[in-house]
Amino acid sequence: MTLVELLVVVAIVAALAALLLPAAQAARESARRTTCANNLRHVGCALHGHLIARRSFPAGCVEWRVGSDRSKRQLAWSAFVLPWLEEQAVAERLDLTKAFDDPANADGAAAVLPVFRCPSVARPTATVSGRGVCDYGGIYGERLVSPNSPPKGAFLIDRPLGAREITDGLSKTVFVGEDCGFEGRGFADGQWINGRNIFDQAYPINTAPAFENDMRSRHPGGAMALLGDGATRFLEVSLDRAVLAGLCTRAGGDRTD
Repeated sequence: MTLVELLVVVAIVAALAALLLPAAQAARESARRTTCANNLRHVGCALHGHLIARRSFPAGCVEWRVGSDRSKRQLAWSAFVLPWLEEQAVAERLDLTKAFDDPANADGAAAVLPVFRCPSVARPTATVSGRGVCDYGGIYGERLVSPNSPPKGAFLIDRPLGAREITDGLSKTVFVGEDCGFEGRGFADGQWINGRNIFDQAYPINTAPAFENDMRSRHPGGAMALLGDGATRFLEVSLDRAVLAGLCTRAGGDRTD
């Protein structure tokens, strides 16, 4: 083989690699997005399991802490649905009469649960402050078009909601959205046991600054969301601001299409 022939072969191989690499990356991301959607579907089934057993969805947070008050439990909705996520063994290691950061809950809270992790998020560790991470947050309301006072979402503080209280309709209300943290590093409160795992949407998808909890993901073009009926929806970054706001409210009568 002459030098010219060798260079031609190398050029052809390089060209083929340049063509195939983006396709392979796109295929991998598509698979990761499917896994992320499946995670949220499992969460949706767990929420409805809680609804059937307890006649309400779980509260977004039980006993929110204000300032330096450490007397509150600050437990997340995601901790209360573990039995319906086939995580009974983890649930039995928790004492939900005590705070999320009580030493009695340290062992259980350290569990890394794949159902709460988006596979597109790369991070050096699967725990935050020694507790299992959660890339999905409960929707407390919206600040896109109006103040979130009183809170307008499906996950409230110390107030479980029944299906009848979601008057916009379960299929038109986002219950859980991706909130993977800034650049995949994760927020200090991005833990499935921590009751700060709720937020009110304040920015378009994937545009919130680092200090805000908001719907954002490592998926190109948008983020996954779980609706109240258990369906998942990919919310694109181009989604109209008013439509996004309407999806984040439970009883606003807003437009959602």
